[in-house]
Amino acid sequence: MVYTRKNQGTCSMATKVELTPEGKIQNIQVLGGCDGNLKGICSLVEGMDAHQAIARMKGIRCGRKATSCPDQIALALEEALAQQG
Repeated sequence: MVYTRKNQGTCSMATKVELTPEGKIQNIQVLGGCDGNLKGICSLVEGMDAHQAIARMKGIRCGRKATSCPDQIALALEEALAQQG
């Protein structure tokens, strides 16, 4: 399943996640933001269980911002899992 979430509070605009039926991360793309860093993060979590990736990234802040691109990825994964059922 593919799920797209509009990011909030970050330089990136949206996060697109693709999960397997078992809840593993098949692919993630982040539109906007720090291109190289986000491609690296997306590559590192590919194949990982979405719950494990959420636990590692949720709550990370970017400077003084209340959120970050990794936090937004975690939120997108949570919403995708909820939609997947």
